[in-house]
Amino acid sequence: MSSEPTRRIILLRHAKADWPDVDDHERPLAERGRKDAPAAGRWLAGSGVTPELALCSTSVRTRETWKLAVGELPQRPRTVYDERIYEASLGELIAVLNEVTDDVADVLLVGHNPGVHALADALAGEAEGDLLARMNRSGFPTSAVAVLTFTGSWKSVEHGVARLVAFWAPHA
Repeated sequence: MSSEPTRRIILLRHAKADWPDVDDHERPLAERGRKDAPAAGRWLAGSGVTPELALCSTSVRTRETWKLAVGELPQRPRTVYDERIYEASLGELIAVLNEVTDDVADVLLVGHNPGVHALADALAGEAEGDLLARMNRSGFPTSAVAVLTFTGSWKSVEHGVARLVAFWAPHA
């Protein structure tokens, strides 16, 4: 049995965004997104998920999502806005997680598809019940949350290292 600590990766896709005539990075949340983001936060709080660190894309829609979701949590984690998460590939997201210091047990990442879905799918070497099939069938909709656990250092995060233990979406 490993003496390495169990860690959690919580992935939150930004809430539904509006399509005004602005640059993609500047797109705000739509009305539905402003309702779904707090629901995601309530689900996290009700599930006992308490991240110590939140890594959030710098886009307007991810920052707004996080602001609305974190207001529902019992404790606000340290938050880092990282421009690398915006339009990040699977490899770039893994690299961001590999930089987390090992004194942090639980990290929440607020990002975008297709990267967030690809990350959850790639990391999940196994899953509880039909969670992986449900997540993949849904396409990881806006405001969806995936919770994965793994044992080891953040530097060891790679394909297949984690177990998908929860998946939630507001309209599923």
